[in-house]
Amino acid sequence: MSALRWGILATGGIAQAFTSDLLTAGRTVTAVGSRRLEAAEGFARTHGIPHAHGSYESLVSDPEVDIIYIATPHSAHADNAILALEHGKHVLIEKPLTLDEGQAIAIRDAAAGQGLLAMEAMWTRYLPHMVRIRELLAAGAIGEPRVLIADHTQRISSDPTHRLNALELGGGALLDLGIYPVSFAWDVLGAPVEVRAVGRLGETGADTEAAISLTHASGAVSSLVTSSRAVGPNTAEIIGTESRISIDRVWYTPTSFRVHAPDGTVREAYTSQVDGRGMQFQALYAEELIAAGRTDGDLLSIEESVAIMGTLDEIRRQLGVVYPR
Repeated sequence: MSALRWGILATGGIAQAFTSDLLTAGRTVTAVGSRRLEAAEGFARTHGIPHAHGSYESLVSDPEVDIIYIATPHSAHADNAILALEHGKHVLIEKPLTLDEGQAIAIRDAAAGQGLLAMEAMWTRYLPHMVRIRELLAAGAIGEPRVLIADHTQRISSDPTHRLNALELGGGALLDLGIYPVSFAWDVLGAPVEVRAVGRLGETGADTEAAISLTHASGAVSSLVTSSRAVGPNTAEIIGTESRISIDRVWYTPTSFRVHAPDGTVREAYTSQVDGRGMQFQALYAEELIAAGRTDGDLLSIEESVAIMGTLDEIRRQLGVVYPR
């Protein structure tokens, strides 16, 4: 079992999935907190967690918790994460890190002031197939990367009361779904130097579709698509001068990929073998950082997460999405 003791802040579907993967990986979960005690108690019974708290303040004050997973809607991430940091807890914050870059900076500064880890839970970066892809890129296996193509498209709900369509909760395809291909492009090709976006807004003013074009410092380009109203292939390609990497459906979850030579020959084939959903790898990485006395990581630093929020802000500006204040 792990020496680090996890607390879970909120009890929705993503918290359920993350906690299941934590326990599958043999991690220690000691507490859960909700705004409703009965919700926390039900969650605790389901997962065998010893302590249930009826408020977030009670959870972050629990002396038997070392690190807290923030699983609320992203409109609440900044307040929840800063609350936990101010009570001396490390935080793993569900993606996207926050609603905008300003809130992300506030988390970064609060963590630095406390000497604690604040890490975005962009779980895809830590999956084994993505680790292998980065190894191949570093070794020059595809030559110079020139083009990245990825979509995250789902048919979720057109109900205007659904969380994904609620502007006050940061609703829209971009922050829930589009964050995946945007972060992927940052990971593979680095920061964009030019951002262009077009899209469609739904009845509430939240974005339902977006097509995003990024140009990176090397001259490489990314073509990214997201939708909350229609399902696409959910695959990805990294195209280089010597070969390409084709990542199968669903590319941002544990999956398979192939490295293709220009003539179509498969140079390498990879298939993921992962217990559970695969959300444990980000938690294991966070634990390794803390055990080493570190408050930031190399795979996705807090500065990069802040900068990615800046890219999302620019995309949102071009789409015409405005969150209420």
